[in-house]
Amino acid sequence: MSIVKIQGHASGTGTLTVTAPNTSTNRTITLPDTTGTLLDENSSVPAANLTGTVADARISALTSSKLTGALPAIDGSNLTGINAATVATSAPGSPTQGDLWFNSSGSTVSAIRTKTLAVYNNTEWKEIDNVAFSATGGTITTSGSYTIHTFTSSGTFTPNMTGTVDYLVVAGGGAGAADGSTTPGNGGGGAGGFLTATGFSVAATGLTVTVGAGGVGSTSSGASAVGGNSVFSSITATGGGGGGQYINTAGGGGGSGGGGGANTGGAGAANPAGQGNAGQAATNGNGGGGGGGAGEAGGTDGNSQGGDGISNSYSGSAVTYAGGGGGSKGGGGSGGVGGDGGGGNGGSGGAGTSGTANTGGGGGGGTSGGAAGSGGSGIVIVRYLTP
Repeated sequence: MSIVKIQGHASGTGTLTVTAPNTSTNRTITLPDTTGTLLDENSSVPAANLTGTVADARISALTSSKLTGALPAIDGSNLTGINAATVATSAPGSPTQGDLWFNSSGSTVSAIRTKTLAVYNNTEWKEIDNVAFSATGGTITTSGSYTIHTFTSSGTFTPNMTGTVDYLVVAGGGAGAADGSTTPGNGGGGAGGFLTATGFSVAATGLTVTVGAGGVGSTSSGASAVGGNSVFSSITATGGGGGGQYINTAGGGGGSGGGGGANTGGAGAANPAGQGNAGQAATNGNGGGGGGGAGEAGGTDGNSQGGDGISNSYSGSAVTYAGGGGGSKGGGGSGGVGGDGGGGNGGSGGAGTSGTANTGGGGGGGTSGGAAGSGGSGIVIVRYLTP
C-alpha cells in the first residue's frame, strides 16, 4: 500500500494538530489519487472544478454582486422586484407604422399584464400579444378597420381592458307643438343633442348606455314634450326642446331648441351649448318656427324650415342625424320641411310628421286641429380599431 507521510513546512513554527472525532465508530479518510491542496472555508474552488448539478438545498442567499453578465434563456416567471423604471412607460416619440413599444405600468415583472407589446398602426399605438381590446354590448358589426357597437336601446358597453374608443351620442328629438285650434301654426321640435369624439379612454368595467326616447307629440294644447337624454359613460347628450304653441309661445330649450309658435313666439335656445342650435323665432304671421338642428339653426333654409343635422359615418356608412322639425302653417298653408337628419315636416292644415327613429330628429308642428309629430329616438354608437 501507499506510504502516508506528514511533512512540516520549512518556514513554519506552529504545530499542526489532527484531532480525532468523539465517536465510537471507525472513521476513514480516503485521499484522492492526485496531487492537490486541501481547501479551507476561506479558499476558492477553481472554476474548472465547478461542474455537474448543485442541489437546491446547497444554494442560499446569493448576493446581487455575484450575479453579473447576461441572464441565460430560462423561464422568467419567478423574476420579481425589477423596478418599473427599467421598462418603457411612454410611447416613443414620432413613431412610424410598424414601430414596437414594450410598455408596463406595473412595479414588478410579476405585475405586468400579458398585453405589454404595442405596435403603431399609423394612427395610434395598439397593444398586441395574447390580449387584444374588445367589448360586449349593443349590436356588433365591422366596417373597414373598425369594430362597431350600435345601441338603439339602452344597454351596457363592457370593454375587456383599458383602451380608447370613438363615440357618437345623439339624444331623442323634441316633439312639435299642437293646440287643437282650427287655423294656427305651431313650432317644430328641436333635434336631440349631438356629441361625438375620438380617442375616448375606457376601462375594463361596464359602462352605462342610455338611448333617449323622442318627445311624444300631443293632439291638443299643452306643453310640448322634450326628448330624452342619451348617455354613454360620462357623456350626456341632452334631449331636444319642444316646439312653441300658437299664439306667441316660445320654443323650449334643449340639445337643439324648438321653434316658436305663431305669431311672435321666441326661439328655443340650445342648452347646453355645443350640442346643437337654436330654433327659429316665429314671424308675425301664421307660421310656426322651425326647430333647431345639430348643423344649423331652425329657419336657416327658409321660414318654418327645420335646421339640418350633421352627417356621421361611425355606423359604417354616412348617416345624417339630429335634424330639426318643421313648423306648421295655419290656414292650410304649406308646412315647413323637417331638416335633413330625421326632422319631421310641419302640418299643412293637419298633423305634423314625426322625426325618424334613432336619428334624434325633431317632430313637426301640427295645425288646424292636427296632432304634433313626435321626436325621433336617439342612438349611441361606439367604435374602435379592430385588433
